[in-house]
Amino acid sequence: MTAENDPVPAALARRPAAAAFPPGFLWGVATSAYQIEGAVGRDGRGASIWDTFSHTPGKVANGHNGDVAADHYDRYEQDVALMSELGVGGYRFSVAWPRIQPDGRGPADARGLDFYRRLVDSLLEKGIQPALTLYHWDLPQALEDEGGWRSRDTAFRFAEYAQLVSEALGDRVKLWGTLNEPWCAAFLGYGNGIHAPGAVDPAGSLRAAHHLLLGHGLAVPAIRAAAPDAEVGITLNFYPVAADSETTADLDAAHRIDLLQNRLFLDPVMEGSYPADVREHFERLCGTDHIETADEKIIGAPVDFLGVNYYTSYRVAGGGEPDGPSPWPGAEDVRFIDRGLPRTGIGWEIDADGLRRQLVRIHQDHPGLKMYITENGAAFDDTVEADGRIEDTDRTAYVEGHLRAVHRAIEEGADVRGYFLWSLLDNFEWAEGYGMRFGVVRVDFETQQRTPKHSALWYGGVALANALPG
Repeated sequence: MTAENDPVPAALARRPAAAAFPPGFLWGVATSAYQIEGAVGRDGRGASIWDTFSHTPGKVANGHNGDVAADHYDRYEQDVALMSELGVGGYRFSVAWPRIQPDGRGPADARGLDFYRRLVDSLLEKGIQPALTLYHWDLPQALEDEGGWRSRDTAFRFAEYAQLVSEALGDRVKLWGTLNEPWCAAFLGYGNGIHAPGAVDPAGSLRAAHHLLLGHGLAVPAIRAAAPDAEVGITLNFYPVAADSETTADLDAAHRIDLLQNRLFLDPVMEGSYPADVREHFERLCGTDHIETADEKIIGAPVDFLGVNYYTSYRVAGGGEPDGPSPWPGAEDVRFIDRGLPRTGIGWEIDADGLRRQLVRIHQDHPGLKMYITENGAAFDDTVEADGRIEDTDRTAYVEGHLRAVHRAIEEGADVRGYFLWSLLDNFEWAEGYGMRFGVVRVDFETQQRTPKHSALWYGGVALANALPG
C-alpha cells in the first residue's frame, strides 16, 4: 500500500512513536462567524449572502439556516472558558462583515466592533491567542446586489472594512487573515452555485477569484497601517492533485485542477504575478480585461504567513463528460477517481499523508514561508452514550494521523508554526446544514448544551504536552 493510500486507522494500529513539536508551537481551534454566532438580526447586523441563500428554499439541506446556529454571540464567554479548560492556546475566528458595515460600506457600527472587542478581551484574559479572519464568506447582501465579487468595486469595499476592523482590534490581535478559502467563495459561490450567492457563471467565477485576490492585496497594507506589529496572511484550501495515469489526457486534467485549486491563488500572492498558464486559462474563459496593470503587484503584497486548510486530496483523469454546473471552470471534463480510501461522514477520502506532501511542496516552492494549519478536521456521525460520553475515536484517529503528517513535514523542513483544529463546535455546515458535525465539542441545537467529545479531551492533552503520544 502506498503512502497516498495509507488510511489513518491502519497507521495508528502500528503504534507510532511519540512526536514532540517545536517549542512555541500554537495549538488552536477554529470556527467562523456565520456558522456559530446566530443573532443575525441583532445590534444592527445587516443581511449577508448566506442569510439570503439559506432562506431560499432548496439551497440548504433540510431548510436549515444560521439564524441561531450555536448561539455563540450570547455564549462566547462559555465557549472561551471551554477552550481554556481544554488547554488550547489559540482561537481562529472570523468577523461578520455585516456586523461592522450592515450595507458593506460607510462607518463601522460600534455595536458590532464591541462584540469582537469583548470576545478578544475574553480570550486574552484566558491566555488564548486570537487569530482573526476578516472574510469567511458572509458578504453583505447589499454588495452582492451591486455585483458582489464579480464587481471590482467589492475589493475596495473589503479594504475599507479591513481598515475599520484593524483600527479597532489591531492593538490586541496579532494574527490577521484576510480571506478564508477564496476558491470556495469564487467557484462554489459563482461557478456551480452550491454556496452563496448561488450563481452559475463560470466566466464570472474567474473574475470573482481575481477580485477576491485583489481585495486581499488591498487589505494587507490597510491592516499593517493600523496594526504595525501584527502578522498578516491569507488562508487557502489546498488539495494535492495526482494524475490517474501518465497519459496526456490525465496529466492535463491534473494540471488544470491543480491550476484552479492551488496555483491560481498561491502563486500571485507569493510572486506578485499570475503564471503564464493561469493567464492563458483566464484568457480562454473570461478574457483578462478585468486584470488591470497594477493588480498583480497589489495582490503580491508581502505576507507574514500562509494559512493552510487541508481536508483531502484528488486523483483525476481526463475524458469525462460535463455533468451539470461545475466548480472547475475550464475543467468540466475532468473525472475525480475513487481510490477506495476510507471516507469521513461528509464523503471526503482520508489521505493524511496528502497534508505532508502539500506542506513540503509549499516549502520547496516558497522556502522560508511561515505556515499555520488553519483548518483540518472531519465530520463523522457521533453517538451519544447513555452516560453522555461521545467516544468519537474515528475523529481522534483522523486528527492524530494528520498531526503526524504535520510533524513529518516539519522534519522535512516545512516551517509550520501552529495547528487550528476544525472545529471547536458542531455548527452550520453551509449547504449541508446541521447534518454534518465537525466539532470536537457537541452542540445540542435544541438546548445549546455543549459536551466535549473524546477528541476534544485527547486534543487538549496533546496541546498541553506539545507532543503526540507514543
